[in-house]
Amino acid sequence: MLVFVDESGDTGLKLGKGSSERFVVTMVVFEDIEDAVAAETAIRQLRHELGVKKDFEFHFTESKSKHRDAFFEKLCQEQFFYFTVAINKAKVQSKGFQFKDSFYKYTCKLVFENAKPYLDNAKIVIDGSGSRDFRRSLGTYLRKHMNPKDSGSKRIRKVQLEDSKKNDLIQLADMVCGAVARSLAGKSDGKRYRKSIKHLEMRVQEWPK
Repeated sequence: MLVFVDESGDTGLKLGKGSSERFVVTMVVFEDIEDAVAAETAIRQLRHELGVKKDFEFHFTESKSKHRDAFFEKLCQEQFFYFTVAINKAKVQSKGFQFKDSFYKYTCKLVFENAKPYLDNAKIVIDGSGSRDFRRSLGTYLRKHMNPKDSGSKRIRKVQLEDSKKNDLIQLADMVCGAVARSLAGKSDGKRYRKSIKHLEMRVQEWPK
């Protein structure tokens, strides 16, 4: 099992002054390596179809609309599923969220607890070029909470950092995360992207309600 994790937004609470309205984390899950390879192949084929360079990075916030449309049209046919947690900062009341570590750890806890029943001997891949605080918090949470101490089985086999520029499936997690975040912001194109991958959605949790 392969899992790719990425984030959208930030943990800042200065709403209306530069901070994002939500902090969003998405995990994309492949049950077997063959499905992951097929998705990688589809992304590489898409670059050729779009006439972009072989090292072109699909990054939601920086992508043109036509590239986003083509991406979701292509990848919606692949075999994966995803979980997302979106923290709505306007509704957050706990003072603990003023601290980055607390904010990151709680978000990591929510998304992995939602996916917990589905994880089995999974390799977790995180964007090594992303937020250092997020990577540290996620690694700490996974080591402490995900593998049962008195069981021979493991939910998490390995946690690995990779550069999103060189990993097509981290780019997939970024695109899915961006699409969900944009749909929650009420943007019509975000709703369209999310609709195209709705059949792959296991759970999108908005917190707090």
